[in-house]
Formats: sequence, C-alpha cells, structure tokens
Amino acid sequence: MGSTSAQPTDIKLHQQSRLLEISFANGKTFSLPCEFLRVYSPSAEVRGHGPGQEVLQVGKKNAEITHIEPVGNYAIQLTFSDGHATGIYSWSLLYDYGLHQEEMWQRYLKSLAEAGASREPGSAPFEQRPKSK
Repeated sequence: MGSTSAQPTDIKLHQQSRLLEISFANGKTFSLPCEFLRVYSPSAEVRGHGPGQEVLQVGKKNAEITHIEPVGNYAIQLTFSDGHATGIYSWSLLYDYGLHQEEMWQRYLKSLAEAGASREPGSAPFEQRPKSK
C-alpha cells in the first residue's frame, strides 16, 4: 500500500450508530465501530510493551468516541466515553483495521469467550460488587 492510498479524504463520526467512517484517497471507505476501535486501541495500556503483554478489554460494548484530535498530518487521537485517550491511530493503522476488521473482531470475541469475559459493561467477574444487605 502506498502512502497516498492511506491518506484519508473524509472522516465522519456517526454518534447514534457509534461508527467512525473513514474514506481514503484510493476510494476505499470503512465503517469502524467505536467498540472495535476502543478494544484495539494502539495504546500501551491495551497493547502492552511487547508481544504477549496485550490486555483484554472487557465491558466496552457501549463505548463511544467523545473527541477526535488530529495528530500532525498522519494520525488522529480518539477520546472514548470511558476516559481512554492515549492511543494514536495513524492513517495506515486505520486502513489496516478496515481491511482486517472482520478477522480481528472474531479473534476478539474468541478471546473474550476463552477468558469467560463479556462485552457488556459491568459483567466482568472482577467488576462485580457484592450486593449490600
């Protein structure tokens, strides 16, 4: 992929459907769900600092993008409704996410199932609080 094909020509945030739509110079357009972008954040908090250090993101089904900040002319930084705001999404990363979205999503769902975790907020075992008497 050449650097010009990864140049976005349009970025739209659809708040009701919670989708980030991004169109590229080569004519490709991708609709990336906010939840997908949150669980695949390129931040160290999510990816870790090396292979095998990834942190499975749970309870992010209702994640929303609350702010989009340009980073130079090569990326955007997204702020999410849960306060996460440290990932820098380069144009080439977003393009790659668009191309591989389905397989990445299936891998995420499989990881959740294997961990006994859920996409639902507050449903992770370690997030549950005992009921008061």
